[in-house]
Amino acid sequence: MNVIEIQETGGPEVLRLVERPQPTLTSPEALLIRVAAAGVNPIDTKIRQRGPMLPAGLPTVLGCDGAGVVEAVGANVTRFQPGDAVWWCHGGLGGAAGNYAEYRVIDQHWVHAKPQTLSLLEAAAAPLVLLTAWEALHDRARIADGQQVLIHAGAGGVGHVAIQLARLAGARVATTISSPEKAALAHELGAEFCINYHDEDVVEAVMDWTAGQGVAVALDTVGPEVFRRTIPAMAYAGDLVTILDPGPELDLKEARLRNLRLSLELMLTPMLRELPQARMHQGQILHRCAELIDRGELRLHVSHTFELAAAADAHRLLEQGHVTGKLVLDLERDR
Repeated sequence: MNVIEIQETGGPEVLRLVERPQPTLTSPEALLIRVAAAGVNPIDTKIRQRGPMLPAGLPTVLGCDGAGVVEAVGANVTRFQPGDAVWWCHGGLGGAAGNYAEYRVIDQHWVHAKPQTLSLLEAAAAPLVLLTAWEALHDRARIADGQQVLIHAGAGGVGHVAIQLARLAGARVATTISSPEKAALAHELGAEFCINYHDEDVVEAVMDWTAGQGVAVALDTVGPEVFRRTIPAMAYAGDLVTILDPGPELDLKEARLRNLRLSLELMLTPMLRELPQARMHQGQILHRCAELIDRGELRLHVSHTFELAAAADAHRLLEQGHVTGKLVLDLERDR
Protein backbone atom coordinates (compact mmCIF):
# COMPACT_ATOMS: atom_id res chain seq x y z
CA MET A 1 0.00 0.00 0.00
CA ASN A 2 1.02 3.64 -0.42
CA VAL A 3 1.80 5.76 2.62
CA ILE A 4 3.32 9.16 3.25
CA GLU A 5 6.23 8.58 5.63
CA ILE A 6 8.70 10.88 7.35
CA GLN A 7 12.15 9.42 7.96
CA GLU A 8 13.63 12.66 9.32
CA THR A 9 12.32 15.98 10.60
CA GLY A 10 12.29 19.06 8.42
CA GLY A 11 10.23 20.95 5.89
CA PRO A 12 7.42 19.59 3.72
CA GLU A 13 9.98 17.95 1.44
CA VAL A 14 10.55 15.20 4.07
CA LEU A 15 7.06 13.84 3.38
CA ARG A 16 7.80 10.88 1.12
CA LEU A 17 5.43 8.61 -0.77
CA VAL A 18 6.59 5.03 -0.16
CA GLU A 19 5.15 1.54 -0.48
CA ARG A 20 4.67 -0.53 2.67
CA PRO A 21 3.00 -3.91 3.35
CA GLN A 22 -0.73 -3.71 3.97
CA PRO A 23 -1.38 -4.14 7.72
CA THR A 24 -3.25 -7.13 9.10
CA LEU A 25 -5.48 -7.53 12.14
CA THR A 26 -3.35 -7.50 15.26
CA SER A 27 -5.90 -8.30 17.98
CA PRO A 28 -9.46 -9.62 18.41
CA GLU A 29 -10.57 -6.00 19.03
CA ALA A 30 -9.04 -4.57 15.86
CA LEU A 31 -10.53 -3.28 12.63
CA LEU A 32 -8.84 -3.20 9.23
CA ILE A 33 -10.01 -0.01 7.53
CA ARG A 34 -9.54 1.12 3.96
CA VAL A 35 -8.80 4.81 4.44
CA ALA A 36 -10.77 7.04 2.09
CA ALA A 37 -9.52 10.39 3.34
CA ALA A 38 -7.27 11.91 6.01
CA GLY A 39 -7.54 15.33 7.60
CA VAL A 40 -4.50 17.61 7.63
CA ASN A 41 -4.01 19.50 10.90
CA PRO A 42 -1.41 21.88 12.37
CA ILE A 43 -0.22 19.11 14.72
CA ASP A 44 0.92 17.18 11.62
CA THR A 45 3.21 20.02 10.56
CA LYS A 46 4.62 20.39 14.08
CA ILE A 47 5.47 16.69 14.33
CA ARG A 48 7.03 16.83 10.88
CA GLN A 49 9.20 19.76 12.03
CA ARG A 50 10.03 18.66 15.59
CA GLY A 51 9.60 14.89 15.70
CA PRO A 52 7.01 12.47 17.13
CA MET A 53 5.22 13.10 20.43
CA LEU A 54 5.45 9.41 21.37
CA PRO A 55 8.68 7.43 21.80
CA ALA A 56 8.34 5.11 18.80
CA GLY A 57 10.41 7.62 16.85
CA LEU A 58 11.10 7.72 13.11
CA PRO A 59 10.16 6.68 10.52
CA THR A 60 6.49 7.41 11.14
CA VAL A 61 3.24 8.13 9.35
CA LEU A 62 1.38 11.33 10.19
CA GLY A 63 -2.33 12.08 10.36
CA CYS A 64 -4.71 11.99 13.35
CA ASP A 65 -8.02 12.32 11.50
CA GLY A 66 -9.42 9.70 9.18
CA ALA A 67 -12.52 8.26 7.56
CA GLY A 68 -12.99 5.09 5.57
CA VAL A 69 -14.71 1.73 5.21
CA VAL A 70 -14.22 -1.32 7.42
CA GLU A 71 -12.71 -4.22 5.45
CA ALA A 72 -12.23 -6.85 8.18
CA VAL A 73 -12.92 -7.21 11.90
CA GLY A 74 -11.34 -9.11 14.78
CA ALA A 75 -13.09 -12.01 16.50
CA ASN A 76 -14.29 -9.89 19.45
CA VAL A 77 -15.54 -6.89 17.44
CA THR A 78 -19.26 -6.34 18.02
CA ARG A 79 -19.76 -2.71 16.99
CA PHE A 80 -18.81 -2.94 13.31
CA GLN A 81 -18.85 -5.21 10.32
CA PRO A 82 -17.21 -5.09 6.89
CA GLY A 83 -18.71 -2.34 4.73
CA ASP A 84 -19.42 0.09 7.59
CA ALA A 85 -18.43 3.72 6.97
CA VAL A 86 -16.50 5.11 9.95
CA TRP A 87 -14.54 8.12 11.23
CA TRP A 88 -11.94 8.46 13.98
CA CYS A 89 -9.19 10.55 15.54
CA HIS A 90 -6.31 8.23 16.34
CA GLY A 91 -2.67 7.77 15.44
CA GLY A 92 -0.13 10.00 13.78
CA LEU A 93 1.71 11.02 16.95
CA GLY A 94 4.61 8.58 16.68
CA GLY A 95 3.08 5.55 18.35
CA ALA A 96 0.28 4.03 16.31
CA ALA A 97 0.57 4.61 12.57
CA GLY A 98 -1.19 7.65 11.20
CA ASN A 99 -3.75 8.09 8.48
CA TYR A 100 -1.65 9.30 5.57
CA ALA A 101 -1.94 5.69 4.39
CA GLU A 102 -4.28 3.56 2.30
CA TYR A 103 -5.07 1.16 5.16
CA ARG A 104 -5.17 1.36 8.96
CA VAL A 105 -5.58 -1.19 11.74
CA ILE A 106 -7.28 0.42 14.77
CA ASP A 107 -8.81 -0.86 17.98
CA GLN A 108 -12.59 -0.68 17.60
CA HIS A 109 -12.96 1.55 20.67
CA TRP A 110 -11.32 4.49 18.84
CA VAL A 111 -13.66 4.23 15.85
CA HIS A 112 -17.23 5.50 15.40
CA ALA A 113 -19.95 5.37 12.76
CA LYS A 114 -19.60 8.42 10.57
CA PRO A 115 -22.50 10.89 10.24
CA GLN A 116 -24.85 9.69 7.51
CA THR A 117 -25.05 13.07 5.80
CA LEU A 118 -21.28 13.60 5.52
CA SER A 119 -19.19 12.20 2.71
CA LEU A 120 -16.12 10.24 3.76
CA LEU A 121 -13.98 13.15 2.62
CA GLU A 122 -15.88 15.61 4.82
CA ALA A 123 -15.90 13.18 7.74
CA ALA A 124 -12.10 12.92 7.64
CA ALA A 125 -11.87 16.66 8.24
CA ALA A 126 -14.00 16.62 11.35
CA PRO A 127 -13.00 14.64 14.47
CA LEU A 128 -9.98 16.58 15.76
CA VAL A 129 -11.56 20.02 15.37
CA LEU A 130 -14.94 18.89 16.73
CA LEU A 131 -13.35 17.34 19.81
CA THR A 132 -11.11 20.35 20.37
CA ALA A 133 -13.90 22.90 20.08
CA TRP A 134 -16.38 20.86 22.15
CA GLU A 135 -13.93 20.18 24.98
CA ALA A 136 -12.75 23.80 25.01
CA LEU A 137 -16.25 25.29 25.15
CA HIS A 138 -18.20 22.72 27.15
CA ASP A 139 -15.63 20.90 29.31
CA ARG A 140 -13.21 23.76 30.02
CA ALA A 141 -15.27 26.97 29.74
CA ARG A 142 -18.66 25.49 30.71
CA ILE A 143 -20.36 27.66 28.12
CA ALA A 144 -23.92 28.71 28.99
CA ASP A 145 -27.00 30.10 27.28
CA GLY A 146 -26.96 33.86 26.78
CA GLN A 147 -23.22 34.38 27.27
CA GLN A 148 -21.21 36.63 24.97
CA VAL A 149 -18.31 34.62 23.57
CA LEU A 150 -15.19 35.49 21.55
CA ILE A 151 -13.83 32.86 19.14
CA HIS A 152 -10.48 33.74 17.59
CA ALA A 153 -9.85 32.82 13.93
CA GLY A 154 -13.49 31.99 13.30
CA ALA A 155 -12.93 30.88 9.70
CA GLY A 156 -10.19 28.42 10.66
CA GLY A 157 -10.42 24.69 11.33
CA VAL A 158 -11.30 24.80 15.03
CA GLY A 159 -12.84 28.27 14.88
CA HIS A 160 -15.49 27.53 12.26
CA VAL A 161 -16.94 24.63 14.26
CA ALA A 162 -16.52 26.48 17.58
CA ILE A 163 -18.76 29.28 16.30
CA GLN A 164 -21.49 26.75 15.52
CA LEU A 165 -21.16 24.87 18.82
CA ALA A 166 -21.28 28.12 20.77
CA ARG A 167 -24.44 29.19 18.95
CA LEU A 168 -26.01 25.80 19.56
CA ALA A 169 -25.30 26.33 23.28
CA GLY A 170 -27.28 29.59 23.12
CA ALA A 171 -24.30 31.96 23.22
CA ARG A 172 -23.83 35.14 21.22
CA VAL A 173 -20.61 34.95 19.23
CA ALA A 174 -18.00 37.46 18.18
CA THR A 175 -15.03 36.30 16.15
CA THR A 176 -11.80 37.59 14.67
CA ILE A 177 -11.22 37.31 10.92
CA SER A 178 -8.77 38.71 8.37
CA SER A 179 -10.88 39.33 5.26
CA PRO A 180 -14.42 40.11 4.08
CA GLU A 181 -14.68 36.59 2.64
CA LYS A 182 -13.90 35.04 6.02
CA ALA A 183 -16.34 37.41 7.69
CA ALA A 184 -19.05 36.24 5.30
CA LEU A 185 -18.37 32.59 6.22
CA ALA A 186 -18.33 33.37 9.94
CA HIS A 187 -21.65 35.22 9.72
CA GLU A 188 -23.11 32.33 7.74
CA LEU A 189 -22.06 29.94 10.52
CA GLY A 190 -23.71 32.05 13.21
CA ALA A 191 -21.27 34.73 14.32
CA GLU A 192 -23.08 37.91 15.33
CA PHE A 193 -20.05 40.21 15.25
CA CYS A 194 -16.85 39.93 13.15
CA ILE A 195 -13.68 41.86 14.00
CA ASN A 196 -11.07 42.30 11.28
CA TYR A 197 -7.92 42.30 13.38
CA HIS A 198 -5.96 44.00 10.57
CA ASP A 199 -8.15 47.10 10.79
CA GLU A 200 -9.58 47.15 14.31
CA ASP A 201 -8.37 46.96 17.88
CA VAL A 202 -9.83 43.67 19.07
CA VAL A 203 -10.16 44.66 22.73
CA GLU A 204 -11.87 47.96 21.90
CA ALA A 205 -14.25 46.22 19.50
CA VAL A 206 -15.13 43.57 22.11
CA MET A 207 -15.73 46.20 24.77
CA ASP A 208 -18.04 48.12 22.43
CA TRP A 209 -19.94 44.94 21.60
CA THR A 210 -20.34 43.98 25.28
CA ALA A 211 -21.17 47.49 26.55
CA GLY A 212 -17.89 47.58 28.45
CA GLN A 213 -18.36 44.27 30.26
CA GLY A 214 -16.04 42.01 28.28
CA VAL A 215 -16.80 38.48 27.10
CA ALA A 216 -17.69 35.67 29.48
CA VAL A 217 -15.81 33.10 27.38
CA ALA A 218 -12.93 33.41 24.92
CA LEU A 219 -11.26 30.69 22.88
CA ASP A 220 -7.72 31.29 21.60
CA THR A 221 -6.85 29.13 18.61
CA VAL A 222 -3.85 31.21 17.48
CA GLY A 223 -1.09 31.33 20.09
CA PRO A 224 0.65 33.09 22.99
CA GLU A 225 0.39 36.69 21.79
CA VAL A 226 -3.33 36.41 21.07
CA PHE A 227 -3.87 34.67 24.42
CA ARG A 228 -2.16 37.54 26.27
CA ARG A 229 -3.98 40.24 24.32
CA THR A 230 -7.35 38.62 25.02
CA ILE A 231 -7.08 39.00 28.81
CA PRO A 232 -8.19 42.69 28.79
CA ALA A 233 -11.24 41.69 26.70
CA MET A 234 -12.54 39.31 29.38
CA ALA A 235 -15.41 39.88 31.76
CA TYR A 236 -14.94 39.50 35.52
CA ALA A 237 -14.72 35.79 36.45
CA GLY A 238 -14.69 34.80 32.78
CA ASP A 239 -13.19 31.71 31.15
CA LEU A 240 -10.24 32.06 28.78
CA VAL A 241 -9.28 28.82 27.00
CA THR A 242 -6.31 28.24 24.70
CA ILE A 243 -5.60 25.22 22.53
CA LEU A 244 -1.89 26.12 22.34
CA ASP A 245 0.98 26.50 24.78
CA PRO A 246 0.61 30.07 26.14
CA GLY A 247 4.39 30.35 26.46
CA PRO A 248 6.74 31.05 29.38
CA GLU A 249 6.51 34.85 29.34
CA LEU A 250 3.03 35.29 30.74
CA ASP A 251 2.09 38.23 32.95
CA LEU A 252 -1.10 37.17 34.74
CA LYS A 253 -1.59 40.27 36.88
CA GLU A 254 -4.60 41.48 34.88
CA ALA A 255 -6.03 37.96 34.67
CA ARG A 256 -5.79 37.71 38.46
CA LEU A 257 -7.47 41.08 38.95
CA ARG A 258 -10.34 39.87 36.78
CA ASN A 259 -10.55 36.52 38.62
CA LEU A 260 -10.32 34.67 35.34
CA ARG A 261 -10.30 30.91 34.92
CA LEU A 262 -7.50 30.04 32.50
CA SER A 263 -7.78 26.64 30.82
CA LEU A 264 -5.58 24.56 28.53
CA GLU A 265 -7.15 22.26 25.95
CA LEU A 266 -5.33 19.39 24.22
CA MET A 267 -7.68 16.77 22.80
CA LEU A 268 -4.72 14.49 22.02
CA THR A 269 -4.17 13.64 25.70
CA PRO A 270 -6.26 10.42 25.70
CA MET A 271 -3.92 9.07 23.02
CA LEU A 272 -0.75 10.33 24.67
CA ARG A 273 -1.61 9.06 28.15
CA GLU A 274 -3.79 5.99 27.43
CA LEU A 275 -6.87 7.28 29.26
CA PRO A 276 -9.84 4.96 28.56
CA GLN A 277 -12.43 7.14 30.32
CA ALA A 278 -11.33 10.21 28.38
CA ARG A 279 -11.42 8.17 25.16
CA MET A 280 -15.00 7.11 25.96
CA HIS A 281 -15.95 10.72 26.63
CA GLN A 282 -14.57 11.74 23.25
CA GLY A 283 -16.59 8.99 21.62
CA GLN A 284 -19.72 10.42 23.25
CA ILE A 285 -18.81 13.87 21.90
CA LEU A 286 -18.44 12.53 18.35
CA HIS A 287 -21.78 10.73 18.67
CA ARG A 288 -23.49 13.97 19.74
CA CYS A 289 -21.80 15.93 16.97
CA ALA A 290 -22.88 13.31 14.42
CA GLU A 291 -26.47 13.81 15.54
CA LEU A 292 -26.12 17.58 15.12
CA ILE A 293 -24.58 17.12 11.67
CA ASP A 294 -27.31 14.75 10.52
CA ARG A 295 -29.96 17.21 11.71
CA GLY A 296 -28.33 19.94 9.62
CA GLU A 297 -27.33 21.99 12.67
CA LEU A 298 -23.55 21.61 12.31
CA ARG A 299 -21.40 21.50 9.22
CA LEU A 300 -17.79 21.15 8.14
CA HIS A 301 -16.11 23.45 5.65
CA VAL A 302 -13.45 21.75 3.50
CA SER A 303 -11.62 24.37 1.46
CA HIS A 304 -8.95 22.28 -0.32
CA THR A 305 -8.36 18.62 -1.14
CA PHE A 306 -5.13 16.94 -2.24
CA GLU A 307 -4.17 13.52 -3.48
CA LEU A 308 -2.01 11.48 -1.10
CA ALA A 309 1.15 12.08 -3.13
CA ALA A 310 0.62 15.86 -2.74
CA ALA A 311 0.69 15.83 1.08
CA ALA A 312 3.69 18.17 1.01
CA ASP A 313 1.62 20.75 -0.90
CA ALA A 314 -1.07 20.52 1.77
CA HIS A 315 1.53 21.18 4.48
CA ARG A 316 2.93 24.14 2.57
CA LEU A 317 -0.52 25.70 2.24
CA LEU A 318 -1.32 25.12 5.91
CA GLU A 319 1.96 26.67 7.02
CA GLN A 320 1.32 29.79 4.98
CA GLY A 321 -1.49 30.54 7.44
CA HIS A 322 -4.97 31.93 6.90
CA VAL A 323 -6.46 28.66 5.60
CA THR A 324 -10.25 28.69 5.63
CA GLY A 325 -11.84 25.59 7.16
CA LYS A 326 -10.00 22.29 6.69
CA LEU A 327 -7.58 20.60 4.30
CA VAL A 328 -8.05 16.92 3.40
CA LEU A 329 -6.03 14.23 1.64
CA ASP A 330 -8.35 12.39 -0.74
CA LEU A 331 -6.98 8.86 -0.99
CA GLU A 332 -9.77 7.72 -3.31
CA ARG A 333 -8.40 10.10 -5.92
CA ASP A 334 -5.29 7.92 -6.19
CA ARG A 335 -7.11 4.61 -6.72
